[in-house]
Amino acid sequence: MDIYIGFDSAWTDHPKAPGAICAIGIENRHPVQFHAPRPVSFDQALTFIQNVRCGDGATLIALDQPTIVPNLTSMRPVERVAASLVSWLGGGVQPSSRKRKGMFCDASPIWHFLKSLNAREHPEEARLAASGLYLMEVFPALALASLGDGFFGRLSAPKYNPARTKNFRQDDWIHVATNAARQAHLLGCRELAEWCHACSKIARPRKQDQDKLDAVLCVLIALHWRLRPREESLLLGDFSTGYMVLPASPEVRGYLSEPARKFAVAMDGAVLPT
Repeated sequence: MDIYIGFDSAWTDHPKAPGAICAIGIENRHPVQFHAPRPVSFDQALTFIQNVRCGDGATLIALDQPTIVPNLTSMRPVERVAASLVSWLGGGVQPSSRKRKGMFCDASPIWHFLKSLNAREHPEEARLAASGLYLMEVFPALALASLGDGFFGRLSAPKYNPARTKNFRQDDWIHVATNAARQAHLLGCRELAEWCHACSKIARPRKQDQDKLDAVLCVLIALHWRLRPREESLLLGDFSTGYMVLPASPEVRGYLSEPARKFAVAMDGAVLPT
């Protein structure tokens, strides 16, 4: 059995603002386990992963947090490319650099988590692996442009973070959750689809509800990476300056090509010629 884990870490380890994690177990391409999203700290996430990972299959963790951050200031090249699309969609990209205390400084919890986890960070190998523990960086806000109906377009990014009360839209919350349910259904994950449908009906979602929904988006990206044809996903960036794995529609792939060329950021392992 293969295990797919989605982890929205929240980037810090604040006890009042934990991340969220969930998991799906797949055997012979059929879901056989569902661990519903729950709030977790980094240490609790490590325990969860240890408890759900399977010894006779592959475990793939899709983490919504940068894992390779060598830059001392500014943002990573892969984030510059992602920001070109996310800004056009009407969203924003948080820059990651080692100067951000509590997130990417030497004492930040992400580094202890990665060291303790000891997972292999090799997405292409993870796609076909029959066993082993793998991790890859993902970015749900970028993935939605390919996963959701109506999320690709000028200023089309959904405003579904309830903590941002000034621009939160209940209709966008419903749209993201129902699209996640549709993606889960297409992948045969009935229990996950039912959870997403229930999530869409939350009348007053809280930030923790959004963290759980983002954990679901992470696990959907992991499932998409391994179960869908390779050309439907994109490995953006590299393993020295940073990367992201995302579902990529032809429209998204086409939009990212020009900024990737401009910033010399690899797409599927190759930098496009100028």
